[in-house]
Amino acid sequence: MNLSVEIGGVTLKNPVITASGTFGFGHEYNEFYDLSELGAICVKGLTREPRLGNPPPRIAETPMGILNSVGLQNPGMERFVAEELPFLRRFDTKIIANLSGSTTDDYLAIAKYLDAADVDLLELNISCPNVKAGGMAFGTRPESVATLVGAVRRVVTRHPLIVKLSPNVTDIAEIARAAEDAGADALSLINTVLGMRIDVKTRRPILHNNMGGLSGPAVLPIAVRMVYQVANAVQIPIIGMGGVASGADAVELMLAGASAVAVGTACFGNPMAPVCVRDGIYEYCETQGIADVRELIGGVRPY
Repeated sequence: MNLSVEIGGVTLKNPVITASGTFGFGHEYNEFYDLSELGAICVKGLTREPRLGNPPPRIAETPMGILNSVGLQNPGMERFVAEELPFLRRFDTKIIANLSGSTTDDYLAIAKYLDAADVDLLELNISCPNVKAGGMAFGTRPESVATLVGAVRRVVTRHPLIVKLSPNVTDIAEIARAAEDAGADALSLINTVLGMRIDVKTRRPILHNNMGGLSGPAVLPIAVRMVYQVANAVQIPIIGMGGVASGADAVELMLAGASAVAVGTACFGNPMAPVCVRDGIYEYCETQGIADVRELIGGVRPY
């Protein structure tokens, strides 16, 4: 059975990727299985300079997932290339560098630096706040998406560019088309959904940042819907994510139009989740008599 898929001209041995921000740089998970079993690893979100992240508490459990406001804690782009990338390059898997910034200049600096690094793809996180625009996220308006993606596209010349979309928008298809038109080679969605929890005993928010991003099983139906809408609006590949914890979840996203899937929050409860998802996809294809996993892509039969 062929499990390989293609994202932005890069072939992945199977369609399972680890979601940025949930896998660190792979050291801990390598104690459970060989990272070469994955289609790709999307590393922790990287910024121009090291970041300590937000003050705790910054994780809150929910009945069907978690809220997080970690705040992009990371060692910065230079230490990633010098200290983390050599470890990851020991494995037979593709490496996706996720880049984030607070201003356009930040994005351009890190995009140029990582484009020269030994990674396979770049993922542009456009859910970060644009400081110069009063904190509004880059990815919430088609105009700002087109401007930022276009600027980064001119800097990124060696690697395929994935643009990661926020679900906190009115029309996800409109945002996706803006990213495609500006030069994105692929899209990934969805990022976390904005949420909040309150401790009823203290009457204070559980997260120090008051609000955070909701991920986990609760957001899977939102992810499936948005992947379906985007797949019907663009021609470039989609990496589907949001609540994937089983092979069946991954198959849903692929039927909706995703070429690959990312596993994130599920890793916290089961470190083997990405491998289990891969095996689940294989078993589904085997029982359905499917010889090539790419037959699943966009295979939903809507009423």
